Amino acid sequence: MSDFGIWLSILGMALVSVLARGFFLLSDQPLPMPAWAREALRVAPLAALVAVIAPELLMKDGALLGTWQDPRWPAALAGSLFYFWRRGILGCIVVGMTVFLFLKFALHW
Repeated sequence: MSDFGIWLSILGMALVSVLARGFFLLSDQPLPMPAWAREALRVAPLAALVAVIAPELLMKDGALLGTWQDPRWPAALAGSLFYFWRRGILGCIVVGMTVFLFLKFALHW
């Protein structure tokens, strides 16, 4: 691909990104939206988070996990339990990473 093609691609992607993100700023009034779309937008951040985390927990090297002895499962469970107990993100991360690192380096999972 030539330099011109690369720069044209970058410019095109930037333009599409700006238009897609700034579309809702073009009007002074709220856009009419059906209730189902408003509800879908309300849960979109959670859906995106699950879409990022689920493959990381369920797959390794592009394939489903073949064993239960993977440190990611207990670490995710421990972090989730801590979060539901104390409602603290920092503690959730610390507990999850502590369990993960212990299982990975101490038990060689």
